[in-house]
Amino acid sequence: MGAATEQEGGFSAEERAAMKERAAELKAEAKGGGRTAKKAAADEKACLEKIAKMDSPDRELAERIHSVVLEAAPELAPKVWYGQPAYARDGKVLCFFRSGIGDKERYSTFGFSPEAELDEAAGFWPTSFAVAGLDADGEKALAALVKKAVG
Repeated sequence: MGAATEQEGGFSAEERAAMKERAAELKAEAKGGGRTAKKAAADEKACLEKIAKMDSPDRELAERIHSVVLEAAPELAPKVWYGQPAYARDGKVLCFFRSGIGDKERYSTFGFSPEAELDEAAGFWPTSFAVAGLDADGEKALAALVKKAVG
């Protein structure tokens, strides 16, 4: 997310907007009760709408990542998390995409939450990756990481 300005001494406008979106998401989840087929369809629709509203080239990148994630782990459920596309298992976000353009950063990111099973024996592993493009090798690497994260 974007850095806060010195004048604000706190969160950037993008960070505040993401927090507001997350609060609205939590409120909607509380109203919706358990995970139903209708809720899953609504979550996926919201995720695809967020992707569709992204500026190019992030939109195309997010569309491709969406396909790769769901091909690698069809059991993951798309949803919106902090206003960005995310993929959950049993209601808990496992991985997510953040638009660099939307965050006013020079690159987008694909990250994993603590729910992801990426732990390495050495006690050191990446949880987020800069994404400026995605070629065939990148797609294979992303698919392998998502499969590993699912366990």
